[in-house]
Amino acid sequence: MDRQLTSSTKPKRTTSILSHWTLRYFLILCIGFSVIAAGALYWIRTTSIEKSLKTAELLGWEIADRVAVKDHKLQVPPDLNTIVSSREKLFNTDNYFCVMVLDNNNKLIFSQPKMQQEDVYYRLSDDFLEPRNSKYAGVTVDIADGNQTIGKVWVMQSKQSITFGPETVWLVALIFGGLILCGWFTIYLLSSKLSRPIRQVAYAAEQIRGGNYDVNLDIKTREREMNELVGSFGDMATRLRQLEEWRALSLAGVSHELKTPVTSIKGLVMAVRDDVVSPQEGKEFLDIALKESERMERMIADLLDYNAMTAGSVAVRKERTDLKLLVGEIIYQWKIAYEEHMPEVQLHAPSDALYVMGDALRIQQIIVNLLNNGLHATMPGQQALFHMHLRVEEDMLHVDVQDNGTGISIEDQRNIFERFYRGELKKRRNRGLGLGLTYSRLLAQEQGGTLTLVSSSPDGSTFRLSLPRWIAQQEASIPEKTYRSPVKAKSAL
Repeated sequence: MDRQLTSSTKPKRTTSILSHWTLRYFLILCIGFSVIAAGALYWIRTTSIEKSLKTAELLGWEIADRVAVKDHKLQVPPDLNTIVSSREKLFNTDNYFCVMVLDNNNKLIFSQPKMQQEDVYYRLSDDFLEPRNSKYAGVTVDIADGNQTIGKVWVMQSKQSITFGPETVWLVALIFGGLILCGWFTIYLLSSKLSRPIRQVAYAAEQIRGGNYDVNLDIKTREREMNELVGSFGDMATRLRQLEEWRALSLAGVSHELKTPVTSIKGLVMAVRDDVVSPQEGKEFLDIALKESERMERMIADLLDYNAMTAGSVAVRKERTDLKLLVGEIIYQWKIAYEEHMPEVQLHAPSDALYVMGDALRIQQIIVNLLNNGLHATMPGQQALFHMHLRVEEDMLHVDVQDNGTGISIEDQRNIFERFYRGELKKRRNRGLGLGLTYSRLLAQEQGGTLTLVSSSPDGSTFRLSLPRWIAQQEASIPEKTYRSPVKAKSAL
């Protein structure tokens, strides 16, 4: 039996952006302030020890000055206990604080509090030069008789008593704890402010994914980037809603446009088959059915061409082409194809040759489609008149195609290059799928150019095809090519 392989990796647990960043900022604050607190406590400890030892040294000098020397022997004044007791108020004393006066043989002469000689050995090292226990700190001051040292004064105290007590530790902890909470609260407020519009945008994106495009992002912030994000998202939602509406309408329109000729052909053929009409009328019916089938064939070909273009399977060559000669040839062939309509096309071009880098066949498709659209936009009984202007602008060549049709309404102008879009007037006059201008613009872009609507009014419309100009440095020698293939009469897409 086959075993189904399942991934052993579990999906990562996700959290909200507010919880994610506030938790990490809080940890960073705790670590940072802990390091600062440790450094502050170390600095306080070191400074306190230095200051306390200097004060103890001053006490040692005062006691050394009061101890008298007689016959090279130390004599302690009777009021020394009182003096030492009064000076103890300057220190943070504990059970380990003591003052000792030793002679030159390290024998105890005076102590405060009272101690025995054994206590001296317990407190000082064997060489009597430093405290025996590292927990104690002390200073020593020599008692001299002239140039001879005959004794010393020791002032000792515990390091714990001269650094900081529990009160200091609690004070530092409260200060840094308060700073951490204030910092975390500030970061929480900032993160909450930043995450709120992001949450709303994410919720709106979820609504759009579910098919609800009517989202309202009422978000006002002072951050420029956030406003740009919200604005772009709102425009995207509006655009998606329009595209969805156009898709539904386009699908219905495509189905209708393809169904109409099929229904017409079916009715005409059935009428001939059932001998409903005379033989002469039957021949006319068959001619009409043939025209309808050709129209449906062109619409299907347009749809296939567009799909091939969007899929990237249409090859577009870039060759040096004399644009003036090519446009003249396109006009000549197109007028022959529509001779029954007697269109008039006037070409306005400079006397010099105009070379472009493009595909002559694709340029022909674009211009023929513009001419066909202009012809279909002409009022019945009116002669179609076109003006085509060729001009040079820096590294681009422009072909302006101006017709004398009924024009494009302001509501339709911004949508004419959308796929499957057809204005109301065009829907009533001609059948098509609304792919002609979309396909033509894609062909222009593939050649490095553009296709735009320059102007439109009830007196006519002007479209502009812009193509890259050929520069001699681009290619050493490229043969000039034009296509003299016949132009088929083609309805507007």
